[in-house]
Amino acid sequence: MDYNPLRPFVEKLASRVELTPADTEALLKMRFSTREMRPGSYFIRERQRPTASSLLIAGVAMRSKLTSEGARQIVGLHLPGDSLDLQQLYLDEADHNIQALTTITLIEVARGDLQSVADKHPNVLKAITIDNVIEASIEREWLLNVGRRIGRARLAHFLCEFAVRLAIKSHVPDQTAIALPLTQEQIGDAVALTPVHVNRMLKELEAEGLITRTKNSIVIVEWKAMASAADFNPSYLHLNQKKQRVTA
Repeated sequence: MDYNPLRPFVEKLASRVELTPADTEALLKMRFSTREMRPGSYFIRERQRPTASSLLIAGVAMRSKLTSEGARQIVGLHLPGDSLDLQQLYLDEADHNIQALTTITLIEVARGDLQSVADKHPNVLKAITIDNVIEASIEREWLLNVGRRIGRARLAHFLCEFAVRLAIKSHVPDQTAIALPLTQEQIGDAVALTPVHVNRMLKELEAEGLITRTKNSIVIVEWKAMASAADFNPSYLHLNQKKQRVTA
């Protein structure tokens, strides 16, 4: 049997809800394209009409919002295996930007095709709903992080989350070395700190022996102490989300 490039997209939805053979067949028949985007390229801009939903195959992408003066707040990061635009599957206008942080590779499916499959297959709609609810849970934690935690804890929390999510994606159970593809300015935009403050907090965490840094990575040396400093509890990531009962 020939390999269908849509298989990773189907597997993503199947990780949320167990799919029937009919669900899988309908998904694999959708129109799709594969696209590579350079760092800084926009998958979609705020106020554009969404035309596709996609699965990130390689690289790192981000969600962001801009003020009228151009100040940016990064509101989410995405790693390989993450869906990029299920949030806007039924919206007529994008309410935020999605942008490549590194070179990324996407599998894009036609928005109308996915809507049609979801309308006819309850398990697919349930999987999309669960994925969006988990995204919302992560975004609520990010709101708490920038709104109520002190600068040191904000940065530590950001690093802890990235390490945990990276471990899941890379199937490494104890991943503490983080290849972080963000500048200090971009990290600041994610945790609402200036680049100078980010640099100061990194030095502080390093001086405390919680992390070590090289040119290309950050290593969390003392995980328990780092998680404590970050007020980090990964329950909001819903890593143990069970597959739901199949609707035939």
